[in-house]
Amino acid sequence: MAFSSIGFKFKERYLQVAIPENQLEAWAHQGAVTTAKLTHESIRNALGDRNPALQGKDFEVYLQGSYVNDTNIRAESDVDIVVQLNSTWFYDISALPPDQQQLFNSYYGGAATYSDMNFRSDVIQSLQSYFGQPLIQVGNKSIKVLPASGRLAADVVACLQYRKYRFFREIYDQEFTEGIGFSAKNGEFIVSFPKLHYTNGTRKNAETNDWFKPTVRVFKNIRSYMVDQNLISSDLVPSYFLECMIYNVPPTEFGASFTDTFCNVVNWLSKQNINGFVTQCEQSMLFGTSPRQWRENKARLFLSQATNLWNNWR
Repeated sequence: MAFSSIGFKFKERYLQVAIPENQLEAWAHQGAVTTAKLTHESIRNALGDRNPALQGKDFEVYLQGSYVNDTNIRAESDVDIVVQLNSTWFYDISALPPDQQQLFNSYYGGAATYSDMNFRSDVIQSLQSYFGQPLIQVGNKSIKVLPASGRLAADVVACLQYRKYRFFREIYDQEFTEGIGFSAKNGEFIVSFPKLHYTNGTRKNAETNDWFKPTVRVFKNIRSYMVDQNLISSDLVPSYFLECMIYNVPPTEFGASFTDTFCNVVNWLSKQNINGFVTQCEQSMLFGTSPRQWRENKARLFLSQATNLWNNWR
């Protein structure tokens, strides 16, 4: 798949341009951030030290998703917030040799007395007490705090720290990759790495001379435009998967202009074996058959429709 029958050569680019550069620039703009920060602060206040249910607990509250990663667009409203307990944690020691697994178990083999479900219950109680029960909706994975004056809707994930161990030589000589883990109400256990996602995205943006994040916003706006025009279904391209796919594009494909970048990215992706792509945290594969992975045929359809949009822009 390419942008034209002549293979889209950049010396002939101006014969093929369909979506104007100024439209792409408009799509590259970041959505509002002030209300997201206020929403974050309101959740932090609701879970503050004065709350008896959480008093003395070692936890942190931070943003995840598009607002903290600077990839939010105007069409997005909900703010994703992590409430992470650190005094109790999940772990994966499968990569450790048997002697290190045995040593780990000798230190940490006992069952925790305060679980992720206990923590989730205390977080729910705290949010209900602060905002009022009618503004709190408990879902399968997150706790929805409904919007109010000066505050956006928030999706709050109450979770435990997750440790993916690389080695455990001694209690003071250990190394792990930090993520989050929690059990959904339907019994599914979910692991993600929001801090690593943020770190890798910031590095990628620097490697592309600040083109990566605006490019993600362009593609997210194109996705929204195609949904509004009934060119694709609303569930075809989740925002997280789209960002991860663009993360896999080499830095050399970004820059010069949004026109060049858009064409380079789509043409490069269209020629790749995308089944080997990783998520932005680089801890899992982007494509597969699990509920937490994207399907290759959906990504291919999006790229095809994006190409058609370019070639038929009016």
